[in-house]
Amino acid sequence: MEKEKKKSTKKNILKWVAGVFIVLLIGLLSIPVLFKDKIVALVTKTANNNLNATVSYKDSDLSIFSNFPSLSLSLNHVAVTNKAPFLGDTLYSAEHLYLNMGLFELFKTNEPIKINSIKSENGFVNILINEDNIGNYDIAIKKETNTNSTTNNSFSFDINAYELSNMQFRYVDKTTNNEVTLDSIYHIGKGNFGNDIFNLDTKTEAILSLVVNNTSFLKNIAVKLNAILALDINNLKYTFKENKGFINQLPLEFQGFIQLVDNNQLYDLTFKTPTSSFTNALGLFPEEITGNLKSIQTEGNFDLNGFFKGTLSDNTIPSFNIAMSSKNAMFKYKDLPKAVKNIFLEAELINKTGLAKDTYLAANKLSFKIDEDIFNASGSVSNISNNPFVNLKANGSINLANISKVYPISIEKQLEGVLKTNITTAFDMNAIEKKNYARIKNSGEISINNFKYEGDDVANPFYINTSKVNFNSNNIQLTEFNAKTGISDLALKGSLNNFYGFLFHNEQLKGNFSLNSNTIKVDDFLSKSSSTSTEKKSTLKIPSFLDISVTAKADNVIYDNINLKNMTGNLSIKEESVILKQLNTSVFGGNIDFSGNISTKENNPKFSMDIALNQLNIKETFSKIDMLASIAPIANTIQGNLNSSLNVSGLLTDDMTPNLNTITGKLFGELLNTKLNADNSKTLSLLSSKLNFFDASKLNLNNLKGYFSFENGIVTIKPIPITYKDINMTIGGKHGFDKSIDYNINFEVPVSYLGTDITKAIAKLTPKDANEIKTIPVKAIVNGSFTSPKITTNINEATKNLMNTIIEKQKQSLKDKGKDKIKDLLGLKKQDSLKKDSIKKDDEILKDKAKKALLGLFGKKKKDTTKQN
Repeated sequence: MEKEKKKSTKKNILKWVAGVFIVLLIGLLSIPVLFKDKIVALVTKTANNNLNATVSYKDSDLSIFSNFPSLSLSLNHVAVTNKAPFLGDTLYSAEHLYLNMGLFELFKTNEPIKINSIKSENGFVNILINEDNIGNYDIAIKKETNTNSTTNNSFSFDINAYELSNMQFRYVDKTTNNEVTLDSIYHIGKGNFGNDIFNLDTKTEAILSLVVNNTSFLKNIAVKLNAILALDINNLKYTFKENKGFINQLPLEFQGFIQLVDNNQLYDLTFKTPTSSFTNALGLFPEEITGNLKSIQTEGNFDLNGFFKGTLSDNTIPSFNIAMSSKNAMFKYKDLPKAVKNIFLEAELINKTGLAKDTYLAANKLSFKIDEDIFNASGSVSNISNNPFVNLKANGSINLANISKVYPISIEKQLEGVLKTNITTAFDMNAIEKKNYARIKNSGEISINNFKYEGDDVANPFYINTSKVNFNSNNIQLTEFNAKTGISDLALKGSLNNFYGFLFHNEQLKGNFSLNSNTIKVDDFLSKSSSTSTEKKSTLKIPSFLDISVTAKADNVIYDNINLKNMTGNLSIKEESVILKQLNTSVFGGNIDFSGNISTKENNPKFSMDIALNQLNIKETFSKIDMLASIAPIANTIQGNLNSSLNVSGLLTDDMTPNLNTITGKLFGELLNTKLNADNSKTLSLLSSKLNFFDASKLNLNNLKGYFSFENGIVTIKPIPITYKDINMTIGGKHGFDKSIDYNINFEVPVSYLGTDITKAIAKLTPKDANEIKTIPVKAIVNGSFTSPKITTNINEATKNLMNTIIEKQKQSLKDKGKDKIKDLLGLKKQDSLKKDSIKKDDEILKDKAKKALLGLFGKKKKDTTKQN
C-alpha cells in the first residue's frame, strides 16, 4: 500500500509539473498574440506624437523564442516619408526593423517600455538639404517638457546595442553641391547608453563615394573601421581611442576627437599609415586591381598622413593637409619577370584657411622606370570648390611589351610597341561647362610605333607601324596612322572637333577623316571566334555618340568572293547609323554606284539602299550576289551585260548581310548585248516543246527592259513586252525566293502560222472580215518551280473562239449572198436546192476543216527533244 501511495504521489507531482509547464508554454505562446496589438499600437502612437512625417509598415511580428527571454518585435517594409517641403521624399526605409525588449516590459502600465537593441536591415537613409538650407531630417515635433508628468505610454530607449545590415546612406547638400554615399553598410555598435560617459565599440564596412561641388573625388571605395570611441554625452564629444581602419587595402590609424559645439562640428583629428612600406601605396587600390598584396615584393617607402583641424559650419570647413610621398620605391609581382623601379611621388591635398575655395591639389611629382623607359608627370588642381583650374604635364615612353611583364593584366597575346607622350594641358571647369573651349590650352603629341596586337578577338595580328596624335586648343589631329592586318592596309588622317564636349558633357564626338588603302579584305577584320562559334553572334551596334565623316578610297575591297576595284565615296556615322553617299566601285566588268544607310537604332539592324548597276556582266553578277539572284534568277539563262537601278530595304542578319525574307523594293533592269541560253532553262525548253510555232533559242532579248517589285519573299513582274519574229509576246506574274513560279505568257499569233486550210478560208471572207482576223491570242500558264516547271495553254479555248468567229462571219455572209456563194467560197459542189438542212451540213464541214488546221498548228512537229537541266 505504501509503495502504491508513493507511486501515486509521484504521478501527481509529474502531472502537476507537466500541467504547470503546459500552462507556462501556453502563456508564452499566447504573449505574442495578446500583446502584439498593444506594442504595434504603441509604436504607431509614439511615431505620430513625435514625428512630423508619415510612418508606415506592411505588417509586424512579435516573437518570444528568437531572443528568449527577450521579446523581438519585427516591423516589415517600414518607411518614413517626409511632409512639406520634402513632400513625397523617403527619409528612411527598411525591409525589416527589429526592436528587442525584456519580457516583463509588456506588463508595464504607466511606464515607458524600454528598448534594449535595434536592428535595421536592407534599406536606406536619405538625407537631403535643399537650396534654402532646410534638412529633411528635422522631423522631430517640438514639445514643452512637463516635469510633473508621470505617465508616458511610449518607448524609452535603454539601448546597449544597435546594428545596420546591408543599408545605404545618402547625403546630398544642394547649397554646396556636395554628396556622400555609403553603400552596402554593415555596422555594429555596443555600449552602455545609459551612462553619460561610456565607450562605444563599433565595427563598420561600407562602399564610399564622394562628390564635392559636382566633382567626383571618390567612387566606390571600400572602407572599414573598427574603433572604440569615447563618448561624452554631456559635452557631445567623440574621441578616437583604439582603432584600425582601411581605405581599400590601405591601413590607417586615427587620433583626436570630434565635438558638437553650437550647432557646428569641431574637428581635431590626425591620421597616418601604421607603417611606411610601399605596400601601402598599392593598398590604395581595390584588391580586384592589385590582387593579393602578399604576392608583391616592394622596396622603398610610402607615407600617408594628415590632419583635420577646425570648425565645420555654414561658412567654414576644417583646415586640412593630406600628404602622400614615396622616394625611390619599387614593386614586383613574384610571378612576373620585370619590376617598376625608381618610383617617386609627392602629392598633397591642402586647405590652410578653412575656406572651401582655397582647397587645392598639388601633384608635384610622379615618375617611374621600367627597364630603360622613364615616365614623368606633374600637375595641380586649384580653386576646387568654385571653378577648379587644372594644370597637367606628362612626358616619357612606355614599351607596351613590358606591361604584362610588370602587371598581371589579362591579355591572351603579347602586346608590342612603344608609346611616347609629351603633352601639357591647362583649363578651368567653367570653360568646359560653358563650352568655351578656346580657354583650354593644350599642346603636345602622343605617338605609338611598331604596335602589334593579336588574340581571339581579331582574325590576324594587328600592326600599327606609326600613329601620331597632336593636341591643340581647338581640336585633336590624327596626323598619321598606318596599319596592317592580314593583307589589308589602312592609312588614316583627320581631326576630332568636339572632344571636350564629348568628354565632359556627353555630347557627340565629331570628326572628319580621310581613309586610303591599297587592299581591304573584310575577313581580315572578323574575329576568329565569330566565324567558328556555335553561339549566337552579337548584333552590331553603332555608338550613338559618334558624328564622324569619312572620305574613303580603296584600290581593292574583297568581300566574300567579290573583288571590288577602285572604290571611292563618302560615309557618315551618326545617330547610330552609317550613311553612304556616292560610293562607286568597279566590279563584274562594269561599275556600281550606291547610296543609302544602315541603322542600328533598333534591336535588329536595318538598311535602305539605292543602287545603280552599269554595264555589269550578268552571269558574274547574278551568280555571286544572292539577293539579285533571288529577285531575277537569270544567271544561267542569259549572257551579256546589264544596266539596272535597285531600291531595296530590309533587315540585316548577324553577319550584316540582307535577310532575304524581310527585303522590299523595286528593280528596273535593261539587258544589253545579250545571248539566250534556252537549253539552260527548263521553263523555256518545256515551252518550246508545247508550242510548235515557238523556238525559245531564237528569242532576241537585247535591250529588253523589265520592272520588278518584291516584298515578303515574292517578286512581282510587270508584264514585259517581247517580240519573237512577228509574234508579240508579254510575260508577267510572280515568283518566290523559294524558286516557286506563277507566270502568264501571252502570245498574239498571226494567222499565217495557222495552216493553209484556215488561211484559205479567211482569204475567202470579205476584205473587211479578213482584216479583222490577223492574229489569235494564246495564253500559257507556267507554275511549279524553276527546277520542275509545269505549263498549260488555252489551245482548246483559242480553237473554239476562232471557229466561232469564222462561222459567225460566214453565216452573216450567207444571209447576204445565199447558199451558192457559200459553197463556192468553201469549194463545195452545188446542190439542186438550198434547204436549211444543207446549210447545217456545210457548217459542220467548215468546223472540221478549221479544227484540223488549228490542231496542226499546236501539235508536235516532230518527236519531243526537250533538253532539261
